[in-house]
Amino acid sequence: MMLRKLAFGAACVALSGLAAGAVTQANAQDSIYVQLPTYRTGPYAGSGIPIANGMADYLTMLNERDGGIGGVKITFDECETGYDTQKGVECYEAAKANNTVVFNPWSTGITLQVIPKAAVDKIPILSMAYGLSAAAEGDVFPWVFNPPDTYWDGLSAIIKDIGEREGGLDNLKGKKIGYLFLDAGYGREPIPLLEQLAEKYGFAVTQYPVAGKEMQNQSSQWLNVRRDNPDYMIMWGWGAMNPTAVKEATKIRYPMDKFYGVWWAGGDDDARAGGAQAKGYRTLNFHGTGADYPALQDIKKLVVDAGKSQVEADKFGDNLYNRGVYNSILMAEAIRTAQEMTGKTAITAEDMRVGLENLNIDEARIKEIGLEGFMKPVKVTCENHSGHHQVYVQEWDGEKWVAASDWFAPMTDVVEPLLKQAAEDYVKSNAPWPERQAECATRS
Repeated sequence: MMLRKLAFGAACVALSGLAAGAVTQANAQDSIYVQLPTYRTGPYAGSGIPIANGMADYLTMLNERDGGIGGVKITFDECETGYDTQKGVECYEAAKANNTVVFNPWSTGITLQVIPKAAVDKIPILSMAYGLSAAAEGDVFPWVFNPPDTYWDGLSAIIKDIGEREGGLDNLKGKKIGYLFLDAGYGREPIPLLEQLAEKYGFAVTQYPVAGKEMQNQSSQWLNVRRDNPDYMIMWGWGAMNPTAVKEATKIRYPMDKFYGVWWAGGDDDARAGGAQAKGYRTLNFHGTGADYPALQDIKKLVVDAGKSQVEADKFGDNLYNRGVYNSILMAEAIRTAQEMTGKTAITAEDMRVGLENLNIDEARIKEIGLEGFMKPVKVTCENHSGHHQVYVQEWDGEKWVAASDWFAPMTDVVEPLLKQAAEDYVKSNAPWPERQAECATRS
């Protein structure tokens, strides 16, 4: 029977000692355990809830439809972090005690705290399209994975799209770009690259930090935006910050087609908050929206309609729900890869690292799992733990997200050398940083 319990912060740690024995025994027999850190409460719940639902529902669907993965059930539970770093670290410790095969921080702040622990504890960290961008360098961070793209890929993609709209990146010279960001590790992560791109292409950047406690009170930032009148705005927001920013942008009548958000600022409720005036708001994406995919229909039939999901009927297939599904796809396919490479069914965390480092979801596999058109192929290697995969720009049409560009690659030629340098800087500032000990296992 699938275990699914909702634990809160320290309570998750308190329960871990009791659960560890049962989970370990189950893993040794007929299941694989995965902890799902989530935040269904607090100011980030608007973003956290749909992701939590999507993650859980895909894993539940695999258990119901396929009997799990490779003949073994996926046993999982949730650990409530509230997007709080300390609670997230407590969840990590509980996950370690329960022998999770992977840890999903769902917060850049939590990710930064657990990165040094990963190599010691031999637990792979999956920070899917968030966290430390430099962790893409697998030789330096063999236990950390951030496919399909890093934050630096995302920022470069936005600048690339703006450049194309202006007739070329050289035409950005003299432009003004505003950067509205959550003043935390998440929002500050892209700033070094943004400043380098500004110097390279000659545009000016004005930063508008938003404190976590002031996410729903951005009037001063948007008064400054109206005063500065930037040619484009880029938002690195999350939780209650996103719908508030969209509403404030419409209040000052900022041209919404010049307002970009990273993929985490693309929730349906984020855009809905601006009403009809939010039409034109643009964000990045790396997967499909809506539920018109066979695998999503399996989720609806076997999980949602069967009363085994917490998702609201009208939120099924929303963008961030699908983001949670995408995250579980990566986990599931890494588990399957690890099983194939090790010959085991109930894999360990060390096996999972091998699976993640050899993750290769090609078009044939995407079609096979019922997600044709939902995503592009994803490939991770020993050296590249992100992959710098293609993205696209989506635009809010007043009711839903629609594609506003073809799929395109980020500015990989610019980003990759900067990531290597950032990884070297991380090692120096965190000395003594351990050299890679994990063997680079590859498919035969």
